[in-house]
Amino acid sequence: MLKMIAKRVGAMVVIVVLLSAVVFGLQRLSPVDPVHSMLGAGASAQAVQRQRHALGLDQPLPQQYGHYLVKLAHGDLGTSYRTRRPVRTDLAAFLPATAELAAYGLLFALILAVLLATATTRRWPGARLFRYVLLAGASTPVFLLGIGAVLLFYKQLGWLPAAGRSSFVDAPSGPTGLLTVDGLLAGRPDVALDAVLHLLLPALAVALGPAVSIGRVLRSSLLANDSSAYARTARAKGLAEGRVLRRHLLRNSIGPALSMTGLQVGLMFAGVLVIEQVFGWPGIGQYTAQSITVADFPAIAAVTLLLGVAYIVINAVVDVLQALADPRVSV
Repeated sequence: MLKMIAKRVGAMVVIVVLLSAVVFGLQRLSPVDPVHSMLGAGASAQAVQRQRHALGLDQPLPQQYGHYLVKLAHGDLGTSYRTRRPVRTDLAAFLPATAELAAYGLLFALILAVLLATATTRRWPGARLFRYVLLAGASTPVFLLGIGAVLLFYKQLGWLPAAGRSSFVDAPSGPTGLLTVDGLLAGRPDVALDAVLHLLLPALAVALGPAVSIGRVLRSSLLANDSSAYARTARAKGLAEGRVLRRHLLRNSIGPALSMTGLQVGLMFAGVLVIEQVFGWPGIGQYTAQSITVADFPAIAAVTLLLGVAYIVINAVVDVLQALADPRVSV
């Protein structure tokens, strides 16, 4: 197991370096001159030359890339052309909202996937209707799904809020940045409950697509293992069907579903960035959209690198979880 983890960590480092090279190359290929973006169109030629030298843009590309890697290692992601602040500071302000939305989206996706696989495998009453509803939701573009959810649950029914993270102007802002956690830590369960209500619509909109993909894979594995020798033996011992499902079938079927979960994380990140626009969610999706309109490439590159690293780390964690669920994977 330790050898496998070491290999995964080594592969992660290599992939992150390659990803940083791609991001660096895109910045250099961009038609936007970072010096003119920082100083303005009316800057003198002498000021532009001084700033270009200060940024190291007059050095050879390999040397520039080396400096770029050193800065990344120290957490320096550059300065935003739009906000005039370090990109690291901006991301620290916007990232908690996106992390909370993505975490709840993944949680809802896993719950719905297990329910879909179990209900259709065990043929629970209403399982077919539940499956069709999920398939219809997963087939709908995520932005259209979000708009439809707002029109139904906010405008028509008035059950759930339509925008933002909280209805409280005095909501706690720390220590984690996650309102559902900070509300409880601050002794404000009303804030935590309100944050959950604001999360329901965007998180479910993000979760439906991955839920169906993960649920289909898990269902196929459950059906394949349902007629296995160990399942028949467990039933012959008199174990209840629910216990056979929990203790035997799910654990032996979880490997392929975990692999699909890792693949779906990337699609979920893309969905989160889109759905933040629909629900006015103050996360890195909003930050990226505002940066694209003014060609703020340091901010765009930092978000790209951040999401890429998150995707790589999550897939490495999925590999380790697969090995824990099935030791044969590590071999």
